[in-house]
Amino acid sequence: MTNIRNTGSPHWRRWLGVENRCLVPFTSFSEPNPGAVGDRAPVWFALADNRPLACFAGLWTRWTSVRKVREGETTNDLFAFLTTHPNAEVGALHPKAMPVILRTSEEVTTWLTAPAAEALKLQRPLPDGSLGIVARGTKEDGGVTAESDLFSRP
Repeated sequence: MTNIRNTGSPHWRRWLGVENRCLVPFTSFSEPNPGAVGDRAPVWFALADNRPLACFAGLWTRWTSVRKVREGETTNDLFAFLTTHPNAEVGALHPKAMPVILRTSEEVTTWLTAPAAEALKLQRPLPDGSLGIVARGTKEDGGVTAESDLFSRP
């Protein structure tokens, strides 16, 4: 998994067609707190305190390569999500980027079906005030981590 900011790069352009677009579901995501002592404890963001389901705009592909010599060549389904300039909330911690977040069924439909030029208009930050901090540090609320949010909900 990685993130993609420069969709104009020849490396990423080949996967911008509808056949490679996907949704990456989440309920919350984190950014490291650069002011934290030690391990830069994460700060968790969500659309609301109850962490409603939303999606990152993603790309996927089937990729064949040698990742580990002892395994040899393998074929894996890989994904990445798009990033953009941060809004005020995320920018306070990560001034370079934030995920591209799709909040409505119309945005999801556009991302999954529209021509690339139209779909890429969604590569913009959420309006300031759209995200809130729902936790700081290691999650202790019994919820799932951002990594497992990709596959299931609590």
